[in-house]
Amino acid sequence: QLVESGGGFVQAGESLTLSCAAFAILLWRVDVGWYRQAPGKQRELVAQLTSGDVVNYADSGKGRFTIFRESDNAKNTVYLQMADLKPEDSGVYYCNTVPPVVVAGENYWGQGTQVTVSS
Repeated sequence: QLVESGGGFVQAGESLTLSCAAFAILLWRVDVGWYRQAPGKQRELVAQLTSGDVVNYADSGKGRFTIFRESDNAKNTVYLQMADLKPEDSGVYYCNTVPPVVVAGENYWGQGTQVTVSS
């Protein structure tokens, strides 16, 4: 199970930090990512953190987004720190493994957390 939190309604230029707590998945042992689904668009990977601590960002988030793990592995949590938010960052954010967890033949997704950035 993956539980995302931390979203909200903010003004452009503000910051948010999203959290993802995992159960039954050891986040420090897998490649993990944050995905975003904007209205009318496909879900896209915006930030990735490999098990070897290599980070990758979509062009849209480079220089503004930071993905990192909780230093205490027992908390099994991954974060996405987002700065200087723009209206185009709006959407539902999901965390998942990369590639996504598959359950019964389909990608599993948590409930996500909504981010809305107003101009």
